[in-house]
Amino acid sequence: MFDRKSHIVRMAKTCYFCSMNTLVALCAVGAEKILGNEIKFLGWKIIDNAPGRVRFSADDDALFRSNLCLRCADRVYLQMASYRAENFDELFDGAYSVAWQDFLKKDTRLVVDKVRANKSRLNSEHSVQAMIQKAIYKKLGDVWHISTLPETGAEADVRVYIDSDEALLLLDLSGLPLHKRGYRTDGGIAPLRETVAASLLQMMMWRRATALHDPFCGSGTIAIEALLYAHNIAPGFGRRFAVETLPFFNAERAEHIRAAEAEKIRTDVEVRVTGSDIDRAAVERAKKNAEYACVMAGRALQSIGKSAHIVRPDFIVSDFKDLSAPYEKGLLLCNPPYGERLGDDESAQALYREMRGLFSDFEGWQMGVITSNPHFEEALEHAAERTKSIKAGNLDTVFYMFDSLSPLSTQAKKTQSRKNWQKRVQKKREEY
Repeated sequence: MFDRKSHIVRMAKTCYFCSMNTLVALCAVGAEKILGNEIKFLGWKIIDNAPGRVRFSADDDALFRSNLCLRCADRVYLQMASYRAENFDELFDGAYSVAWQDFLKKDTRLVVDKVRANKSRLNSEHSVQAMIQKAIYKKLGDVWHISTLPETGAEADVRVYIDSDEALLLLDLSGLPLHKRGYRTDGGIAPLRETVAASLLQMMMWRRATALHDPFCGSGTIAIEALLYAHNIAPGFGRRFAVETLPFFNAERAEHIRAAEAEKIRTDVEVRVTGSDIDRAAVERAKKNAEYACVMAGRALQSIGKSAHIVRPDFIVSDFKDLSAPYEKGLLLCNPPYGERLGDDESAQALYREMRGLFSDFEGWQMGVITSNPHFEEALEHAAERTKSIKAGNLDTVFYMFDSLSPLSTQAKKTQSRKNWQKRVQKKREEY
């Protein structure tokens, strides 16, 4: 069955045997570079990336710290094995060769939650799922000398990727998706993921010294993520992770990491983050979510003996057409209503036409807008300097980035739009 001379299984390295691990962080498709920069900033080494995921090498602390600190990652996995699998025998043997007994408890309820196959001979996701589960249970039963696992404990999820006949087995370290920070009790209709909001902030290269306003704040996600970033508050302080249920988890070390990250919280900085929405109920949700986020940070500070206070962001009820810039420079960052939040495409385009006024009311500011509506620039009559396609879940969106808002004349708008479109078309041709 498994020929060890012709197949190399690159297995995970446990906390017991060495200090380096191969981890895989998932993100929105289009945010890989941003996530990679974040990983490098935390001191870890990038190995490679693929659409929607970044693989990196990191120490044992990263098993917990990556979940606690990464803002743009949706999940973090520990790589268990990487090997060639052109048929089911090779798939089974590669999975069986992993020392699963070092990573799972005897009462663990194992779930092979997802399989992704691309350009591979093994392309039946259901069959791959069943074979991997069979191999893992067979290995555990053989090692522990039991025929049936009790499955009464915590759930452990395994994800499988097969790209060009290369199988990648991953053990989930996150549990709930990491965009579930723990501060949002009610997101309202079609909320923006926290991890995507954090990615948008980085794409705009926003810094705490710059004022930020979200004129369609909804549940407050963008403003709250900006607040956490500005004060250097780790986004995972308000929740627990799947890694904490695994046998190699070092609880004492994790508490040390939490304390070290709490020490990094900045309470000595001025942050000008605000939001507004025409919907009073949305503003109340934003205030409540921001309060939860700040309480989360406050508890982290209390855990290290500090009583400093995080100033809450201001949220007001207002139509965006009634707003004006309170500062000379700043950033408008928003996720305007579209799709199910607005009802139909005609209503969305009418809203985008009204957004033209922001170029006068916030002259000199930057602006970033994420939307799934393909007619956004056409309705706005302004072409963005840069765009980025972002896919989160099943939603395809485009992030439009404007470097400096200016109330251009009609002719200037047409000239600017034509030049920007020509550059964009030329770039696509060169890439093709």
